[in-house]
Amino acid sequence: MNAAPRFEMRGVRKAFGATVALDGVSLAVRPGEVCALVGQNGAGKSTLMAILSGALTPDAGEMRLEGAPYAPRQPLDARRAGVAMIYQELSLAPHLSVSENIVLGVEPVRTGLLGPLGLVRRGAARATASRALEELGRHDIAPDATVGDLSPAQQQLVEIARALASGCRVLVLDEPTSSLAHDDVRKLFELIGRLKRQGQAVVYISHFIEEVKEVSDRFVVLRDGQNAGEGVTAATPAQEIVNLMVGRGVGGLYPRSARRAGEPLLTVDAVSPSEREGFSRASFELHRGEILGIAGLLGAGRTRLLRAIFGLEPVASGRIKLGVFSGAAAPHERWRQGMGMLSEDRGGEGLARGLSVADNLTATRLSGLGPGFLVLPSRQDAAAARWIQRLGIRSAGPRQTVGELSGGNQQKVAVARLLHHDVDVLVLDEPTRGIDVASKAQIYELMDQLVSGSHPKAVLLVSSYLPELLGVCDRIAVMSRGRLGPARPVSEWNEHSLLMEASGARAS
Repeated sequence: MNAAPRFEMRGVRKAFGATVALDGVSLAVRPGEVCALVGQNGAGKSTLMAILSGALTPDAGEMRLEGAPYAPRQPLDARRAGVAMIYQELSLAPHLSVSENIVLGVEPVRTGLLGPLGLVRRGAARATASRALEELGRHDIAPDATVGDLSPAQQQLVEIARALASGCRVLVLDEPTSSLAHDDVRKLFELIGRLKRQGQAVVYISHFIEEVKEVSDRFVVLRDGQNAGEGVTAATPAQEIVNLMVGRGVGGLYPRSARRAGEPLLTVDAVSPSEREGFSRASFELHRGEILGIAGLLGAGRTRLLRAIFGLEPVASGRIKLGVFSGAAAPHERWRQGMGMLSEDRGGEGLARGLSVADNLTATRLSGLGPGFLVLPSRQDAAAARWIQRLGIRSAGPRQTVGELSGGNQQKVAVARLLHHDVDVLVLDEPTRGIDVASKAQIYELMDQLVSGSHPKAVLLVSSYLPELLGVCDRIAVMSRGRLGPARPVSEWNEHSLLMEASGARAS
């Protein structure tokens, strides 16, 4: 591939106070090339792409687009120049139609003798949206449909269509598969191949190395705000890419100490979280000293079941027993009974993004942090500091706002809350979604310690990442279309049989 780069970034620096986020980073991507940008959370990937997309201004360095100087002052400048970024958290107006979202900010307007009249030409807007969707090969998405009624995969396509409609020449995809089902991931990869053939320069950010290997031509690794390495993806072993990200060799990703299943801590007997047709009753036992995984496709009902067990949704029928406590309970009662839950929706309900690390980490258990009902900030900070150190949370300290942390470090704060509360049953819904390999390894090691220590706990794990379930769990049950199958030892499963069971088929 000898074409000149579509865009170049050279010696880019960016600091936030005393924290240096980028220290002389360089990146270039050619037309028709998919370049994977990888690195741990906090390595500088998001900051670098925020600069490329006009959301941040660099302190030093230069950028060029199609050989010409490029210095966007805001995202709209970047978009007009042909640079579009699709964030992990989609930025759509759910109450507007598909066509209204696609032309948002660049609406075709009617003009008069004195210039634009400010009236949108709806026919032209619809035609623009239709062309963009046709370019993506998606005739199944109606331009007049309300975006809020679409699936996550379809909403993501609307974002990409918006980028193409504005004349995009550089497309940045940030963790694009984090909320997609298996079939939708395959369709996205096919779409990326189509965009590549059309001459788009694509930057693909992902923590899934197997995705990087499949979809990218070349990779660039950032570590601690600097270039750590790059290469041709097909010619580089996955372990070598991981080692570049971490800065050292990574041993076994899924540690497994000696475990011994004890008494049942959680019994779920014929529980149905919904009265709607098609949701069967679920039954299982979770024992002290084990990790029980629940596999399944998106929409199978896994999250709804966990939320019902924890008290976030009503239980339509069945019985739940947690330790010596029987029956349904509200979330605050579950905490007192020894159960804590980590939500899959980290930004929406898992954390209070406007509060500090210390406030989030200690929110469910303030006892012992001051005399009586008082909470002393010094004791709260000290408690948070212990978990910050143990989990390797990269922050400026206990008082830093959680919303300022990277996604992986936010997830560690949410996990630390469960540890601070010292619950016996940890209910984890997609605990490693959107975090880097090294942070995943830390969480896996922590889970192993929790179920194999001197006072072992129990972990109920929902994950869409099959290697994760096979690597950390002792038993796995599969949920398909609202039906939870029996939990079987992990030795009886493989990725193929899990996927077959989850899709409603049976492995041969």
